[in-house]
Amino acid sequence: MAIWLAPLVTFIVALIGFAAKYLNDKKIAERKDRLDRINQQLKLLYGPLYATDQAAKTAWIAFRAEYRPGKESYWQSTPPPTKGEAEAWRLWMTEVFMPLNLRLEKTVGENADLLIEERIPECLLLMVAHVSAYKAVLKRWENGDFSEHVSLVSYPFQEVRTYVETSFMNLKKEQARLLGLLEGAKDHLSSPDPEQHY
Repeated sequence: MAIWLAPLVTFIVALIGFAAKYLNDKKIAERKDRLDRINQQLKLLYGPLYATDQAAKTAWIAFRAEYRPGKESYWQSTPPPTKGEAEAWRLWMTEVFMPLNLRLEKTVGENADLLIEERIPECLLLMVAHVSAYKAVLKRWENGDFSEHVSLVSYPFQEVRTYVETSFMNLKKEQARLLGLLEGAKDHLSSPDPEQHY
């Protein structure tokens, strides 16, 4: 009876070891897949959105410090903008803000599959609509018509900024967590077994 017991125990121990290794490898592969997706989200979507939004914020603060400082709204405050202030608006909108807006629009359009959510957030849809509507205003300016100066769709800057910054920071935290877990798993797998030194 003891003759068949030793091979059976050996087989069971080997089977348990194989199952444990399989489950561990599967868990590491799932973490790696999650990390790869997060890396893509940060590289192609949330990183560019965050950097572009921060650049736009800095440019806007500089612009408003120079032109119509202290006015709540550039166009709806009294007195209305002077001819020089209107020209400054068109220059900055054409050369600074619209290129940044177009970059935001392109980033969302080309990488919507990397969004955290299943549906495109409302703030991003409104941002894209704002940029699209502003194209008509800029086309009027090209034709010498300065009767309009703003998009028909308001830019939801606070909602976009909050969404982008929160998403970016959350993904960076998750990335760091997964990197720590993966590094720990690699260290564990590559560290020598002290019992093998006998």
